[in-house]
Amino acid sequence: MAAHFGRRLRKGAATTAVAAAAVAALSASQAPVAAGDEPDRPTTAGAATSVPEGDANAGANATGNSPYYTDLPPLKSPAPSASPSAGTPVTRAEGEAGIPATVLDAYQKAAAELRSAKPGCNLPWQLLAAIGNVESGQARGGQVDADGTTLRRILGPQLDGNGFALIPDTDNGAYDGNSDYDQAVGPMQFIPSTWAWAGRDGNGDGKKDPNNVYDAALAAGHYLCRNDWDLSREGDLHSAILSYNNSQDYLDLVLNWMEYYRKGSHSVPDGSGGLPGHRSDEDPTTSPRPSHPPTTKPDPKPHKPADDGGKDGGGKDGDHDGGGEHGGNGGSGTPTPEPPQPPVPPTTPPTPTDLVDHLRDAGTRQLTAMAGDAFTERIGTRAETKVGKSVAKVRVRFTITGDTDATFAGGETVATVATDDKGVALAPALQAGEKTGDFKVTAAVVGRTLKGVDYTATVTARAADLLARTSDTPLTCTPGGEFADRVQVKATYKGAVADGVAATATLVTSALDATENSKGPFFKDADGKAVRTLTGLRTDAKGLLTLPKLYADTTTGTFLLRITTTGGATLNVELKVAAATSAPELPLPSPSASS
Repeated sequence: MAAHFGRRLRKGAATTAVAAAAVAALSASQAPVAAGDEPDRPTTAGAATSVPEGDANAGANATGNSPYYTDLPPLKSPAPSASPSAGTPVTRAEGEAGIPATVLDAYQKAAAELRSAKPGCNLPWQLLAAIGNVESGQARGGQVDADGTTLRRILGPQLDGNGFALIPDTDNGAYDGNSDYDQAVGPMQFIPSTWAWAGRDGNGDGKKDPNNVYDAALAAGHYLCRNDWDLSREGDLHSAILSYNNSQDYLDLVLNWMEYYRKGSHSVPDGSGGLPGHRSDEDPTTSPRPSHPPTTKPDPKPHKPADDGGKDGGGKDGDHDGGGEHGGNGGSGTPTPEPPQPPVPPTTPPTPTDLVDHLRDAGTRQLTAMAGDAFTERIGTRAETKVGKSVAKVRVRFTITGDTDATFAGGETVATVATDDKGVALAPALQAGEKTGDFKVTAAVVGRTLKGVDYTATVTARAADLLARTSDTPLTCTPGGEFADRVQVKATYKGAVADGVAATATLVTSALDATENSKGPFFKDADGKAVRTLTGLRTDAKGLLTLPKLYADTTTGTFLLRITTTGGATLNVELKVAAATSAPELPLPSPSASS
């Protein structure tokens, strides 16, 4: 990898020393905090410090803890400069601070969309730029086409457990071309299993492509903004970064680059950016090693040690007269040294995930909510061994599927939670959307192929259980005239405002006969024709429903308007049509006494 960035960092002690110095120079406050560990994935190669478990919602890594570029930014950010034209050589300083134009646009658009979609997250675009630089060198220095798709695929090493995490293929090679093991893909280095639920369409072409920088940047933004994290808070920022790649060094490095871009950055032409020169999986004393180190196999036929005293010599310990071919050495008093034995592979203790035999429901009651409301019941799933013993610190992924717009709190359709000391993972609260009907939530163990547990949840239509007029003014009209007041009612459900509730209004024959009346008061349609039933009505945000103006034909009498809503609320409103009362005659004035 040719580099405008050829510099100084390797791994291990060198990484720690240089990172510590840069952290002190750039930001004395960048002390990392502990976040959730990936118990069934090894820490990134080259990480000097692993991160302890503890964040129950950390979820699966975005990258599978794949290797990353370790070059640090300069200690001083250059002042932003005008973008050079295409073909103009880029200086080292410009290459370090400059971000390829299309890549920069993708970061800024993703951050802008997140400001609208998740305003509480406070995602800075510089964080996306920092991760993009560490993961792929800004898509290999901006090697993307006009739509933001990389000119060739950017792949991490196959995650076969040989020096890296062990992640068998999850996408049948669709994204990484590898049907045996997963590999991190694209400018933001998502592994296929994470992209399957985190992928987004950032450029509006109807596809979710991890090789497209707009799609990948938006997906990374949503990934970093899950769990209700507020990235303006140091603890949440650190947790989000560690969830992307679980390494203390990775956290320090990303924070350094983010601070560097905040102090000054500018756009450079696509393809003119430089690549970092060092990766976290390099040997610090040699040139970069292959992704998969050779495996040393034990000798299948180790030499068997000779008996003390010399085989075939007849000699005993200390006997110098042993006969036979090897007898001369038999009584030397020094035993023949035993050949080295094959190395015994270290025994890796099972992780909590390895101990899980099955999942079962942990007492979840009926999951039902009205459209727009939060579900009051939460899903609980227990991880157990074969004999039914609970297992703590196991990551359980909850996934919403079906024709629904319901989500977990925070707007996501996937949530990963670690089991507590009782082996129970409690899913985030479900939030009903506007689509009614059933949908499914599946709980599955992350990192294991075990049968999941399915839960059925139901969203019912918005409902009201009480209707009341907002005025007690009598509703009267003369034959052939129009009612002066419009009918307005308020809907409530269990005492609370019932907004968005469907309603129907019908002028009925009588209190005992709900068929539509053929005479008396009526509404008018768009063409001015008389109608006596209105459908498709809905209460407003305050639970109010105001009906159109009512008119009367020539029939006099008392009539009923019946209003009904989803949920069974019913109200009968009385309407009177009567001829106008004649004004009384005034008495004639008395003759004047003087006349």
